[in-house]
Amino acid sequence: MEENISIFYTNDFHSNFNNWSRVAGYLKDSIAGKRYRNESCFLLDVGDHVDRVHPISEASLGKANVQLMNELGFDAVTIGNNEGITLSHKDLFHLYDEAEFEVVCANLHSTDSNNPNWLERVTAFETETGVRIGIIGLTAPFNDFYELLGWHVSSQFEALDKYIFELKESVDIVVLLSHLGINEDQEIARRFPAIDIIIGGHTHHLLRTGEEVNNSLITAAGKHCAFVGEVSLTWDHTANKLVRKEAFTTDITSMGRDMHTEQMLFELQKQAEEILGKKVIHLNEGLTVNWFKETPLMCELTNTLKTWTQADCAMLNSGLLLDQLTAGDITYSDVHRICPHPINPCVVELRGDELLEVIRASLTKDFMELKLKGFGFRGELLGRMVFAGLEVETGKHVNGEEYVKDVFLKGSSLDSNKVYTVATADTFTFGRLLPEVAKSERKDFFLPEFLRDLLVKTLQTKFK
Repeated sequence: MEENISIFYTNDFHSNFNNWSRVAGYLKDSIAGKRYRNESCFLLDVGDHVDRVHPISEASLGKANVQLMNELGFDAVTIGNNEGITLSHKDLFHLYDEAEFEVVCANLHSTDSNNPNWLERVTAFETETGVRIGIIGLTAPFNDFYELLGWHVSSQFEALDKYIFELKESVDIVVLLSHLGINEDQEIARRFPAIDIIIGGHTHHLLRTGEEVNNSLITAAGKHCAFVGEVSLTWDHTANKLVRKEAFTTDITSMGRDMHTEQMLFELQKQAEEILGKKVIHLNEGLTVNWFKETPLMCELTNTLKTWTQADCAMLNSGLLLDQLTAGDITYSDVHRICPHPINPCVVELRGDELLEVIRASLTKDFMELKLKGFGFRGELLGRMVFAGLEVETGKHVNGEEYVKDVFLKGSSLDSNKVYTVATADTFTFGRLLPEVAKSERKDFFLPEFLRDLLVKTLQTKFK
């Protein structure tokens, strides 16, 4: 006898609530159909469901996401970096207190050895005929951030060495929920043939029909739940083994909405507006935002960053502020609206010649007009860099392009060999946007504060 088992999954939702009622409608119908045919099915999430870019997640500190997942009947989830490093230790510790599903992450540890009650290393589910499916979760080791928040993420390979073989002995099928990225998933598949299915995320890759590596079927459904994933398994009870595994993803962006979920979202939005409606300041005059020119608000925010971090100088890109502030009462909701990014302040060390190169790169047309997606940035484009503690002298080429003539700090040109402390957005410590910043040997991150917390401070001290 053969048994069909379905695993539905979501990954990297990032609080894209505009799509959630479609996700809910599709999953409710699909799961109901499977169960009508007496087929076992399970629902899993691979992390980054929470993203404080949305007012609902910001106001509830992610607990509204858990409420929505409870309502949909998730069986197990792992955590992503957006759950792990955008919340304070206390807020992550209590994020899943009301979860009606298992939370599995084999490589997350509280540095005080007091792990939350919801944290499991592995879990297992059983079909009605007794087929046991083991679940293990892993998250990306951003320890420069985690350890400032009182957590440590151990090596994924150490965690797998510790748990995977014991899990394999107690279950029939092993599923890994991996918030590590496609390259890590492929390497895990090569090293650990005991894993049957790797459901991935973090790097927002879309594998429409999966990818087989070694003994593992790897799958992932992109980002924002434009797609919902499904793994179809066939277990042969006579041979007592898994005989078929297939992966699918379904585009749900044009599907119907679940009205019950729509009502829940409407109510959660109202609650968020009430929580974020507290007044920050009253402005007698509006404050403009311009992505290609210095404005008083952007200059003062950069000054606040320099003072708050006690760095030699500071720089922030104007694209961080998405909209102007009009005259009148300004609330936390307004601040979140114009600065929704989960971006932390950071201080790096740069030699004078490196800092000069960073400034030159940041004032190029290509940099300012870059439509960045990711690294915490939730805006449209990077915009012009604004500096504090530095005087940047520029000129124009014949073709009209700007270039840097010289840079002064406290009245003197930068010393090529002197090391300076530079405060900026942690965005630039990732990737190759500004290589000198990313390669800096010293990076001091400031957590759990976001740049919008400094924006509140700026408004209250500079514009009252």
